[in-house]
Amino acid sequence: MAGIATVTFSSGFANAPRLLHLRQQFLGASLSFLYKQSFSMMGFNGQLRQKRPNFARKLVIKAARTESKGVELGSRAPHFELPEPLTGKTWTLEDFEAYPALLVIFICNHCPFVIHLKKDIVKLANFYMKKGLAVVAISSNSAVTHPQTQEVAKDFGAVCTPEFFLFKKDGRRPFELVYHGQFDDSRPSNNVPVTGRDLSLAIDCVLSGQPVPSVQKPSIGCSIKWHPGRKL
Repeated sequence: MAGIATVTFSSGFANAPRLLHLRQQFLGASLSFLYKQSFSMMGFNGQLRQKRPNFARKLVIKAARTESKGVELGSRAPHFELPEPLTGKTWTLEDFEAYPALLVIFICNHCPFVIHLKKDIVKLANFYMKKGLAVVAISSNSAVTHPQTQEVAKDFGAVCTPEFFLFKKDGRRPFELVYHGQFDDSRPSNNVPVTGRDLSLAIDCVLSGQPVPSVQKPSIGCSIKWHPGRKL
């Protein structure tokens, strides 16, 4: 098995299932990759960025900017149990016990930081799934229709999107957090090329049995929209 990830990006995102099968479109429908299927991009509604003037878009980015908070490295991966809407299957942490590493990504359909990285997140996931990485992407903004996803976000300590949690598996030991940092230095308006360097380096270290650098820059993105009573 090469990995699983599920993400949904649909026009009715607030009412969409939170653990998604990544197969069709990264934005505008649903996106999924499962086992040996590729994490591919088959469509994108490019008009999303064009509908808003640049000044309005910049204001949104500035207002939503949030950094991931410190989560202790070495922490165990929290248990989760979330449904995959296209198949009805429920996935749990235990389903990934056979993998040497697990990447959990918290995402959001309309977040400009996620949109900015979408193509490269797909490329990175598709590349490393072939090397044995398991990948799960969770949308955590809908607490009304799927409140369990916000509980999972709280358990992980997630506060923004995108936010990356990389865990390693050493034999029968539980998954342990080894990387909780940024994708790279690129942001929607800083003109820095997207490379995925930081996250790629961490994944390479885990899959090759090398220690992951402890100095990690926090991920920066849109704050998770907590339902009243669920905020961290």
